[in-house]
Amino acid sequence: MRDLFEKIGEIITTIIDWFYFPFLRFIPKEIFRYAASGGANTLFDILLYFLFYRYVLDMQIVDLGFIAISPHIAAFLMVFPITFSTGFLLAKYVTFTSSELEGKIQLFRYLLTVAGSIVLNYIFLKTFVEYFGWYATASKIATTLIVVLYSYLAQRYFTFKTGKSLKAARVRP
Repeated sequence: MRDLFEKIGEIITTIIDWFYFPFLRFIPKEIFRYAASGGANTLFDILLYFLFYRYVLDMQIVDLGFIAISPHIAAFLMVFPITFSTGFLLAKYVTFTSSELEGKIQLFRYLLTVAGSIVLNYIFLKTFVEYFGWYATASKIATTLIVVLYSYLAQRYFTFKTGKSLKAARVRP
């Protein structure tokens, strides 16, 4: 299975790198790959959310007997495991391919990073809208910029730590 993911990752990387040339002087290739694969996964998330909310759930409350879940939250809960998985695979096999950490460690760290993103989204949206009085859309844009920066740094230096940073960490007294 790993070989299949690596082969698909190489194909996706080739496609992304084909579009990289105009940006060559402005941003590093890793950041471009992160933006392209992360952006594609975000669009996939929105598309799935729409399909699940509108057609699978038919915009109806999900009654589990012991709890009723609003359709917008139920759609999020249904889509999250899918786009969490695709996001991890894209990060592992397209963006941060030089990491020497074991896959299970990467997956656990990715889960922590995503949990941090969810918490930061909540905190910043709440702060910007309720305390600063900003419009919700402007708050969402500002929050997204902050969370994307956090997410990139966390994935680059924590989740998918490379061999250089691993060796440096081992050498320090």
